[in-house]
Amino acid sequence: MLQQTQVGAVIGYFERFMLRFPDLSTLAGAEEDEVLRLWSGLGYYARARNLLKAARVMAEKHGGRFPSTASEIATLPGIGRSTAAAIAAFAFGERCAILDGNVKRVLARCFGIEGFPGSARVEARMWALAEELLPAGQRKGEIEVYTQGLMDLGATICTRSKPACATCPVSEGCVARETGRTAELPFPRPRKEYPTRQARWLVLRHEGKVLLERRPPAGIWGGLWAFPESAGANLEGDCLTRFGCTLSGHRELPSFAHGFTHFRLEITALVCEVDQLGPQVESAGRIWLDAGAAMEAAVPTPVRNLLREL
Repeated sequence: MLQQTQVGAVIGYFERFMLRFPDLSTLAGAEEDEVLRLWSGLGYYARARNLLKAARVMAEKHGGRFPSTASEIATLPGIGRSTAAAIAAFAFGERCAILDGNVKRVLARCFGIEGFPGSARVEARMWALAEELLPAGQRKGEIEVYTQGLMDLGATICTRSKPACATCPVSEGCVARETGRTAELPFPRPRKEYPTRQARWLVLRHEGKVLLERRPPAGIWGGLWAFPESAGANLEGDCLTRFGCTLSGHRELPSFAHGFTHFRLEITALVCEVDQLGPQVESAGRIWLDAGAAMEAAVPTPVRNLLREL
């Protein structure tokens, strides 16, 4: 939950999640829809789906136990090399290197590494350096202290802006400090065009209920419930063909936008009053709910906000 999300936003979600899924076996036996419902609002929903997949893998292939080595942990869905190493170091004392964003910043400044840390070439160099810098000893608790110290150094002292170089324990010999390049290193992500995509939502309403459609598992909001989308100009014909329902009227709401990491989604919502329901209006992947129940379902934040507004 803490990946890509601030601590303050996570606490309530974490407490509710742990209350419902107190152990691995409970989570492994859960339905994806319930997991997504408790995750709804945190964003980056692939994390929730991978969390459930990982729990099921551990239940099926690891005897219901969490694997204890970084190499095994890294095979679980949604867990990369650095996260696996951090878990192995803290939970099992394994001597292995991590390379999260904070550590990349520390290494880039201390050793004057140029280039975007996310590029394959620069990242490979940083991984090699992170491995070289591991403490040589095998004293109990040593790797945990070293790993935590390295993470804290980047999080609290070698910060992205205004690093506290005067109190940094490794400032002596730091290339960025000696050359006055702390604001330049590490190199930022190369600027790319931030495209805008369009979406046209059909908010079908009938007797206080709205129609929701499950999103495909891949892509944005994968597996969540949202309003059906329409690209056709013939609104009445689209509703009749796809849902078998006729409309008594519709109105278009002002467009609004929702930002993602790599693009901006501009949404136009058409509130459609359904006059008569056809037999296929509810089918696999579609559900007809009253507004209150729809807000409690596994829906993305823009859908919940629009439901609340309506």
